[in-house]
Amino acid sequence: MGKQRVAVVGTGQTFHKSHRPDVNGQELINEAVGRALVDADLTIRDIDAIVIGNMDHFEGINYVDCWSVDGSGGFMKPVIKLTTGGTTGSTLAIGGYHMVASGLFDRVLVIGWEKNSESDTTGAITTAFDPVWDRLVFAGAISGLAAEAQAYMARYSATDRDGARVSVRDRKHACNNPYTQLRKEVTVDEVLASPMLADPIHLLDVCPRSDGACAVIMAGEHIAEKITATPDWIWATANRHTYTYLGDANFGRLDSLAAASREIYAKAGIREPAKEIGVIELYQPYSFAGIMWIEDLGLTGYGQGAELVWSGATDMDGEIPINPSGGVIACNPIGATGLIRCAEAALQIMGKAEGHQVPDVDLALSTGFGGCFWSDILLHGRRKPDF
Repeated sequence: MGKQRVAVVGTGQTFHKSHRPDVNGQELINEAVGRALVDADLTIRDIDAIVIGNMDHFEGINYVDCWSVDGSGGFMKPVIKLTTGGTTGSTLAIGGYHMVASGLFDRVLVIGWEKNSESDTTGAITTAFDPVWDRLVFAGAISGLAAEAQAYMARYSATDRDGARVSVRDRKHACNNPYTQLRKEVTVDEVLASPMLADPIHLLDVCPRSDGACAVIMAGEHIAEKITATPDWIWATANRHTYTYLGDANFGRLDSLAAASREIYAKAGIREPAKEIGVIELYQPYSFAGIMWIEDLGLTGYGQGAELVWSGATDMDGEIPINPSGGVIACNPIGATGLIRCAEAALQIMGKAEGHQVPDVDLALSTGFGGCFWSDILLHGRRKPDF
């Protein structure tokens, strides 16, 4: 079989929490898989192959592709593991897309998961950094993000109140999503009054650590519309795993996202993303990213991200809603987080997002972030792409 167009035809998530002592990793995975199969009205026998991943050094499990079979249903099926740090979830989505687009398989089950409660997240991230050049000054994730925020603030005179406004938006959106972990509205003053972690990042500026899993089923064009009346067609993908050392990053700008977004817009013929895209599920692990990275996506000019957020344009009822699901600030099972962005964008296209549904979404964008400021992007559409 030759290459083919690809659509998401089913999604499933766990009810994400800080701690799931009631299940082991395989059982957690199986919850998401079961919900995705029900959503697509398929059984595991209909699945041709499985793509799975997590932050494997977090839980200390090698060969998660083999270890997870009791939960994934991958017995006697081709199973491939993909792990790329924080971008693992979005890499899984892109990998699943290419497995089907190539014509190698017709129905691929994509699974991302994490049981952060059973890992030392900061310790694991620290050991991923170069021991000479990066580890001593970028211990964990917060310090690098703080350096990025400080660089942006110095360049464009943004304030910590601007970042807080992003957190207020996403935490409000999360209240309408039953699957997400944190569902409580906050005010700007509450964000600024929360403990300082690394200037200018407060506790309520950042994402939690979550236990959770997400599963997405992708199908080829000749069967997608037989599975669901409204497939989520993947129009294009792009990624930039740009840097190796954190010290090489251009702090204050996410160059990888800027380059990947330009590529995906060119592929799809998008000239004015802020007007043409209906929803964005942005992998945004802390609030200041919601100012900086929308500029890198070309939604507004450089230095104007805060103004766009304060205008309400990115709120649920705005011109271009960002993170109607509540985003990463409300839920972060890291190996699944980028795939959740893909699943949530698919729900918007398919009209299945229920309490956080944005009306009449024709195009949606989902992103992944991680590693040394890497970025992945998928473009989702209601109609089948003609290119």
